[in-house]
Amino acid sequence: NVAQIEDKGQPQISRLRIRLPTIHPDPFGTFPRLFARLTHSSRLIGKGMSAKIVGLEELSERSKQLQAAGKNLVATNGCFDLLHVGHVRYLQAARALGDLLAVGLNGDRSVRELKGKGRPITAERDRAEILAALQCVDLVTIFPEPRATQFIAASHPAIYVKGGDYTSETLNEEERTVLKEIGAEIRIIPFEAGYSTSRLLEQIC
Repeated sequence: NVAQIEDKGQPQISRLRIRLPTIHPDPFGTFPRLFARLTHSSRLIGKGMSAKIVGLEELSERSKQLQAAGKNLVATNGCFDLLHVGHVRYLQAARALGDLLAVGLNGDRSVRELKGKGRPITAERDRAEILAALQCVDLVTIFPEPRATQFIAASHPAIYVKGGDYTSETLNEEERTVLKEIGAEIRIIPFEAGYSTSRLLEQIC
């Protein structure tokens, strides 16, 4: 922009010549470039979330690195079908117990075995991505078995969290054995009253 000032006995007046940006109305102009940038950003966000979703082998490696760094890894597991606020509060409470939170997610086959016909409502990959989008969740691992034994062994947590009305004595025997071998502390966090996937399904149907 250029300002020209003239002095002819009159008060000085600034004349501004403003160059406006050229707008390209054609389909190859501004909007496609903006759309491309937004698409690229959404892909980066997607990659950031999927980076949290790891297999058992990578989970084991991450756990070893965290232990070497003196960090306490918290682990929990479940189906997390139709994620609701009770789930979110439970996961936030679990994360607050340590430095990072790893969530073991029952795969579709094991959810059917545990919950019955018609479940899960949401496919395992979608459930994993939803969990990974939560700030309180650092790692997500899908496992195909009904029991979380292999997940627990791979995550090797300092603290293992279970939800509901469990006690350390009423946990699955295999899981309890692995936790004892690892030396993990077992913490029970009650579920939020009034929230459950089954109740949501009843209301929907």
